Amino acid sequence: MRIIQTCNDIISFVKDTKRQSQTIGFVPTMGALHQGHLALLKQAKAENDVVICSIFVNPTQFNDAEDYKKYPRNIEKDIDSIKTLCDVVFVPSVEEMCPAISNKMYDLEGLDKVMEGKYRPGHFNGVVMIVDRFFEIISADYAYFGKKDFQQVVIIKKLVKIYKHTVRIVTVDTVREEDGLAFSSRNVLLSAEKRKEAPLIYQILLQAKSMAYKLSPHDIHKWIVEEFAKNNSFKLEYAAIVDALSLKEIKDFKESQEAVLCIAAYLDNVRLIDNLELYKK
Repeated sequence: MRIIQTCNDIISFVKDTKRQSQTIGFVPTMGALHQGHLALLKQAKAENDVVICSIFVNPTQFNDAEDYKKYPRNIEKDIDSIKTLCDVVFVPSVEEMCPAISNKMYDLEGLDKVMEGKYRPGHFNGVVMIVDRFFEIISADYAYFGKKDFQQVVIIKKLVKIYKHTVRIVTVDTVREEDGLAFSSRNVLLSAEKRKEAPLIYQILLQAKSMAYKLSPHDIHKWIVEEFAKNNSFKLEYAAIVDALSLKEIKDFKESQEAVLCIAAYLDNVRLIDNLELYKK
């Protein structure tokens, strides 16, 4: 496994790989790697000749400076955990990635203004700014993203379409711990006591799915709010039942063939997000 730190070096590596007619799978991460990231890398490895994993904590996607500071970082541990799953780890500095793009604004057709975008203004512009840059310098055949960040996946697909990137986006199912909590880099910030309560989010998602198409989205939303209100440890930020393509909230399940329930909540001052497809496959 090779570690690359500069854009020029990764561009050269990609060119050499392409000359050999080898396919490239790309997995962008912010480090603090867990089983969810490993699932992305395993699928990329199974489907490509060469796998590139980036580790870059993107400052432009944090609208809270304190959140950026406390984001977990352990680069040595991360690299050791993926040494058998990828061929190159791209670890650029902020100076390497950001100067030329720091003021670029993207029109994402409103997808970035709801849910996460509503409560984290500017977040998705920061995300796509860096992902766009990655797609430019790493002209991968496939890029892998987890369904846990559902809204992000929808937005990345829109970025690819609008800006005509040739990379194909592959989505991988959310990986969960034994008690149902979705793997997240932020889980390590939970106290041991609060960690025991964290699976409530997934439990509510599952119960809401059992109600889908029997009750209205409005009634399900009301029930979700009431369930979170029963637990003083949680602070619900939003719960939204949306169309999987437009991200517009639906009032009737007949409005969407693919409805998804998205939830964001604070537990122990740690912000957790999760989602679940409500439609029957």
